[in-house]
Amino acid sequence: MEIEQLRALRAVVDGGTFEAAARALHVTPSAVSQRIKSLEQSLGRTLVQRSKPVVATQSGIAVLRLARQIDTLTDQTRAELSDDGVAAPISIAVNADSLATWVLPALAGLAGATTFDLHRQDQDRTAQLLHDGVVSAAITSVEDPVRGCTVRRLGAMRYRPSATPDFIARWFAAGPSADALRSAPVVVFDADDRLQDNYLQRFGIEPHEPPRHLVPASADYARAVDLGFGWGMIPDLQAREPLTCFDDNGIEDVLLYWQQWSLSSPALHRAADAVAAHASRVLL
Repeated sequence: MEIEQLRALRAVVDGGTFEAAARALHVTPSAVSQRIKSLEQSLGRTLVQRSKPVVATQSGIAVLRLARQIDTLTDQTRAELSDDGVAAPISIAVNADSLATWVLPALAGLAGATTFDLHRQDQDRTAQLLHDGVVSAAITSVEDPVRGCTVRRLGAMRYRPSATPDFIARWFAAGPSADALRSAPVVVFDADDRLQDNYLQRFGIEPHEPPRHLVPASADYARAVDLGFGWGMIPDLQAREPLTCFDDNGIEDVLLYWQQWSLSSPALHRAADAVAAHASRVLL
């Protein structure tokens, strides 16, 4: 596998078309096509689906991950050899609640020497971005290491079913029951947010039964619950008055892990150490 072939593969998948890849690489679309065709022939595998947009096959994902790893190491080596303080980019997938509460303070000390490309995704899905080679590290709820990655435990974020006192008095005056939860509005972050659904299922309630508000931003989500839109699972790191936990038996701890490519990358290791150190102070 040649470097130019790998870069062509990455450019096609990132750009979505051979024309976009050609513009990014300053070559012709036919040159891009030939590089990928030669790479496919040398490996004996189809690496991309020639659709719009172009997407990587399963074999292509593995090769794409290698291409991104090579680019990461190249960028970081160039930064270490530079005299002008050029920052080396690190791409990290992180769940929204962690991003809104503790991850930015954890990385702040490195921001002068390293640039970060943060990808927001649900904690159950960040590992997929790592598997696909989109990011070089992920804060995830997945304990099993992604192939070619190392993993370390960070701690747990604690979530409590919470609402305002007025909301609780109206909907849960006699406590949270199945009948009350079927009628009470609930605030949900997005379609991948399972925390509220997990709580409802303890009462035998299907996720689609209660009225649902969709608020896809972490700070705005907590604000919506604070304003009485509905109840929601609020992390302790975002808890504030007047929000009140209405069911201590519904507390859920979400374990988080740091996974990263198994690369000899000083910048990536520094980021991992900074995240782990801060997590040890704020997570359970």
